[in-house]
Amino acid sequence: MNLSGTQLGIALMIATSFVFAVQDGISRHLASEYNTLMVVMIRYWFFGAFVIAIASRAKGGLRAAASTRQPVLQITRGLVLALEVCVMVVAFVQLGLVESHAVFASYPLIVAALSGPILGEIVGWRRWCAIGLGFFGILIILQPGAGVFSASAIIPLIAASLFALYSLLTRFAARKDTAATSFFWTGAVGAIAMTGVGLWGWEPMVLSDWGWMAALCVFGAFGHWLLIKCYAVAEASAVQPFAYFQLVFATFMGVVVFGETLRSNVLIGVTIVLSAGLFTLWRARQKLR
Repeated sequence: MNLSGTQLGIALMIATSFVFAVQDGISRHLASEYNTLMVVMIRYWFFGAFVIAIASRAKGGLRAAASTRQPVLQITRGLVLALEVCVMVVAFVQLGLVESHAVFASYPLIVAALSGPILGEIVGWRRWCAIGLGFFGILIILQPGAGVFSASAIIPLIAASLFALYSLLTRFAARKDTAATSFFWTGAVGAIAMTGVGLWGWEPMVLSDWGWMAALCVFGAFGHWLLIKCYAVAEASAVQPFAYFQLVFATFMGVVVFGETLRSNVLIGVTIVLSAGLFTLWRARQKLR
């Protein structure tokens, strides 16, 4: 069966979402046993090596990939993403995959809300309504007025805000740098930064968990490879809504593998967040057209 570029892109995005969900599950396991910074550091070592390998094979090699007129912006992007990864892994351990991803699903709404003041884009009243509705869904998930509310529930919201900032900085960087250059700086800066902080938290790891660590690194690199292939065959606006499948896969893994509970308020809230997020993505695509 022959697939069109968009159909193949959608299939690749769903596959990417599954791979990243598995990566998150492995991260949750390892970070519950070892220092989070060490786990993220080793993961970034492999990611950095993967980025360098990709850049070396591209036209112009490493010199072309590393060439940028905005190094401060690129370094900031890399640091923000590394911090987001650390915060999100902590959220997996504190809250589990289900609730962490339910809250993290709000990041497209944060991107839409910040695209005006940061990028100078016009956000119409329809998208503002969707943003407001989405954050109402977040409140339903977090239950700030309930006696069971925990401050740790804010952790994935911080991660979502950091990833939204990273996304906006990436779009800003794209005005002068290629995607290959941004990808290179993301891996290189993250690997250097995490080495600087992660080595201080080094812990001996049992042999079986080194196997899980190897799997984490492979799944991370494979997920990014799939994502690159996805964006190579289809427009980002066409496949981005299907990135939400990561929430579905992560929720399934959290419930089945880790014995987490899908509470009714989380289900209702995430439905509202997803609906609002898909609407903002649709409006953004309409404006591009």
